[in-house]
Amino acid sequence: ASTSNDTGEGAFPVMVWEDPFLVQREPQLPDRSMSVVSLPSVRRANRSLAELPWRTIDVDVSAGGCGAPDAVRVDRWNDPADLGFRPYLESEEERDRAKIEADEAALAREEGLLGDMQRHRQQVEVDDDDDGDDGDGDAAMDSTTDKPAAAARPAKRVFLVCYHLPVILTRDPVDGTWSACWSESLIAKTEQSGVSSLYETQWFGTVRTVPPVSTEEERDAVRAVLRPMSCFPLFLDDEVEEQHYLGMCKQVLWPAFHNVDLLDLSASGWGQREMALNFGPTDEVGREAMRMVPAGNPMGNGSGGLPPGLATSKTDSDWDQSRLDGWWSSYNVVNRMFAEAISAVMRPHDTVWVHDYHLSLLPKLLHDAERALTGGERTIQMVYFLHIPFPTSQVFRELEHGEEILEGMLHADVVGFHAFDYARHFLNASKRILGLTYESLVGGLIGVRYRGKKVLVAMSNVSIESDIVSAALALPAVREGADALRVKHGHRVIITAVDVAQRLSGVYLKLLAFECLLTDYPVWHSKVVMLQKCLIPGSRRADEVDTLENIRSLVRRIQDRFGRHVIDFEEVICSSLPIDQRLAVWQASDVLVCTPVREGLNLLPLEYVFARREPMTPGVVITSEFSALSSILNGALRVNPYDIQTFVTALDKVLTMSANEKEARRARDIDFVSSCSSGLWTRNVLRDLADVTAAQNLDEADGGKQTAVAQSPSGIAAMLSQENEPEFAPLQIKSVNDAYLATSRRVIVMDFNGTLVMKEPPGKYLKREMLGTTGNKPPPEVVQALADMCADPRNVVFVVSGDTQRNLEDALGHVPGLGLAHSNGACFAAPLRAGEAQRTWHAFDLGVDWDAVKRVALPVLSKYTARTNGSFVKLTHSSIGWSYYCCDPEWGSLQASYLVPELERELHAFDVRFVTLKGVVEVVPRKLNKGLVVKKVLREVAAMHGDAGIDFILCMGDDVSDEKMFTSVFSYVAESDLGSGPSVAGGVSPAPPTSSSPNNSVMEDVSSSIDLKKQPSAAPPMYAFTVAVGKKATHASYWVDSSHDVPRLLLELTGRGVGGALGTQPMGAGAMAWDSVERQTRGGRFA
Repeated sequence: ASTSNDTGEGAFPVMVWEDPFLVQREPQLPDRSMSVVSLPSVRRANRSLAELPWRTIDVDVSAGGCGAPDAVRVDRWNDPADLGFRPYLESEEERDRAKIEADEAALAREEGLLGDMQRHRQQVEVDDDDDGDDGDGDAAMDSTTDKPAAAARPAKRVFLVCYHLPVILTRDPVDGTWSACWSESLIAKTEQSGVSSLYETQWFGTVRTVPPVSTEEERDAVRAVLRPMSCFPLFLDDEVEEQHYLGMCKQVLWPAFHNVDLLDLSASGWGQREMALNFGPTDEVGREAMRMVPAGNPMGNGSGGLPPGLATSKTDSDWDQSRLDGWWSSYNVVNRMFAEAISAVMRPHDTVWVHDYHLSLLPKLLHDAERALTGGERTIQMVYFLHIPFPTSQVFRELEHGEEILEGMLHADVVGFHAFDYARHFLNASKRILGLTYESLVGGLIGVRYRGKKVLVAMSNVSIESDIVSAALALPAVREGADALRVKHGHRVIITAVDVAQRLSGVYLKLLAFECLLTDYPVWHSKVVMLQKCLIPGSRRADEVDTLENIRSLVRRIQDRFGRHVIDFEEVICSSLPIDQRLAVWQASDVLVCTPVREGLNLLPLEYVFARREPMTPGVVITSEFSALSSILNGALRVNPYDIQTFVTALDKVLTMSANEKEARRARDIDFVSSCSSGLWTRNVLRDLADVTAAQNLDEADGGKQTAVAQSPSGIAAMLSQENEPEFAPLQIKSVNDAYLATSRRVIVMDFNGTLVMKEPPGKYLKREMLGTTGNKPPPEVVQALADMCADPRNVVFVVSGDTQRNLEDALGHVPGLGLAHSNGACFAAPLRAGEAQRTWHAFDLGVDWDAVKRVALPVLSKYTARTNGSFVKLTHSSIGWSYYCCDPEWGSLQASYLVPELERELHAFDVRFVTLKGVVEVVPRKLNKGLVVKKVLREVAAMHGDAGIDFILCMGDDVSDEKMFTSVFSYVAESDLGSGPSVAGGVSPAPPTSSSPNNSVMEDVSSSIDLKKQPSAAPPMYAFTVAVGKKATHASYWVDSSHDVPRLLLELTGRGVGGALGTQPMGAGAMAWDSVERQTRGGRFA
């Protein structure tokens, strides 16, 4: 429908008025393909009411009122004759002119960028003979114009990385030439995908050939045949490949990721045992050996004993932990080979998509490689997608190198799974192993904060290539194969199953259920047949041999009891049936049973549903509740394969199901199965990557303080009324160092645990040490840096800790010139003079009878300590703490949530407050905070310098107890700006609590070391840096990612480091420390 104005200038679609912000004119994805992150981006479109098209309507009301049905309306939709429309036309013309000028300028810039890209490509391309074309010709000349295609917009590059390239290589036996085609794979290039038309796509992976390539000439020939497909093969050493793939991947990671306990795996005798005859699935010897496995079957298609060379013991296990060293070494080697190959051609802002568990270390290696090349900047975007299950945290912790694998995955921007169960296990492992917490993102997605950035944890489902399957269904071989199966089994209902012959496929349990069906329901003896095909890929050889032996034994038992025609059993040496054979089976079958014990993504049931689409009668799928498929196919019957009786009931229900119910079940799934191809799935995941990258950039631009605006007037008003705070930015070493060198009256105040000493995250389930520490001392380089700063007479350096006096003195008491404060600043000691061996400690009088507080609080704390394993009570000079740091983090947090209200009720008569730190609940005097000692130090140092005051302040801390230090710095700076001078003792700020010592000066021992006469009379500008360790909500103005970054800053200030932006690279082997205790309790008893 359209309407025209009366000037005859053409039709305007009515939709333009119905969609005033022109959202419908933008390219839109189907509803199912729009993520909840994308939807707010549409609403946040950069449009306003001023940009609405102008519209007036003249109404002739001579024949009646405005609402009369016969009133004449003249629609002046963007009519130039409308006087009110002329200003709009002029503004549109001006906007068009500005847009043309901007487009011309952008085109000129991109043409220059294209030249730079082509020159760079010529330097890094493996072959230089095609003018820098990468294979698809995306950056070459456009066939329809004389301009370079990239001149309009350079194509964004996407690297799809998988262990096996999705290609099939064949060699002509006559002339020896190689040919290649795409295989059936989620990441293979298809006509339906459209990804290659949007991105410059390249594939990296290894290849399998028959016979294997052995010379460099053959490898060059394979590279040449794959180059037009934009595939870049990697060739591995045979020993490295076997240890990586058949060893680490298939013997350790594959069972562990499928939730198989490694100790049970070895004890069962089928997981880790290698067969005496060592062969690969592509070796001719190996193929012949596998053909011998079913030899001697009296049924004619698979049973009997094993060849002598394949005989293995069922009870002996050759599990040897030392083998993991070689396997893990090869696993690292392969991941590094991939990283080197990709880094050689990688450019800034490329996208790398890593597939599956074979390459879990690759995201971290690429992250480190780019940071090494760019001097610390990360520009590439990465996706890591796992196509198999992710185990529970308890099983994952059994992996010797599980923490490294987890960290490798978390260096990607998006970590994807096919089911929420697997994502939930990943989040739990991240929390319990690394101490990370997850948070909800805009639109209901989930993000994990790791090393200063958010990692999106995505769940994304994918279906089959419906166009390929539709074309294959038209093949004569499919129709002939289906007819042959129907003729073979006559009037019987065909129950089909196609599984890999491995224990976790659940074939044995499936056959047990079928046997029970025939036993409990004799009516089906002559009416059903089980068509079971077992695939033998050769990737888990011992597992396959043991599984096949068990299956054959059960098949023989069923056939001996019920007849040979109830089971059609076949073993096939391959990893996947050809598509024409599969479709023939699907079209002949009435029921598909896919009931694995553990499984990731399996597309065969989806293919079955599509193959039985109209006009065929629908088939029914029975699937396991332990597979990812159970959350994808809504029309399938879900069973627990271990519950044999329920399994039998489901089989009987399918066999007696009405046609209407079958139609309804197919209708639930056919839309998804037909439309969600791998190309759409790829675009959706890349869209999520773009969304999370945009959100991360916005987060960084906002200084990490995300603003959520409610879609209501009150929400908008609240946003507009917010104070425009300065940017919360990452700390730059160079800025601090420049200010440090330009000043001469410096005060440096630092927290201890979590700042100078690294602390394990409290959410980590298993701390490496009882107290989450490897000692109470900072790394040696930190101690040396502190000593160097204290030796400079222009510096006053203090460490303020919540720890005890003994622990703080043991760690830093020997550093001359260093001031210390323990118990959150309740007690403090001036810096040691040269030659002094003991410090003099002073304490604030906080007005609380602390002995009385202990008498009330300790019985309550004793009760919670007794019920919370791993907790203890810590007593310091002016605080009582209950630490649940070493407990299960969830149980400890739950107990802490009940403890605080109970303590509040018991201690309401005392002037105390409660502080919840990282794994500790503390009772402290209400007046006590670290800001007291910071303010005292600043005032006394300023008084020492007279009118010159302080010109440099650096304050660093990591938790909520350090926030008062930051605000005290701000208060001092504000007092100085108000003209009260640097020395504000007794000024506008309220006086702090008095000290219990007669001489409470924190600077009494260092004032004599500074010659005040040499200080300038006019104070230069003051530099104040308040720095939070860890990016979080804070009063600080700057942040560093972790305590790893603190040594880098201190070493730079003392001239021992290199400058740059503080990032996430660790600084040496830093020790970790935790707030140790002066007195501890276990089970209510205090030491």
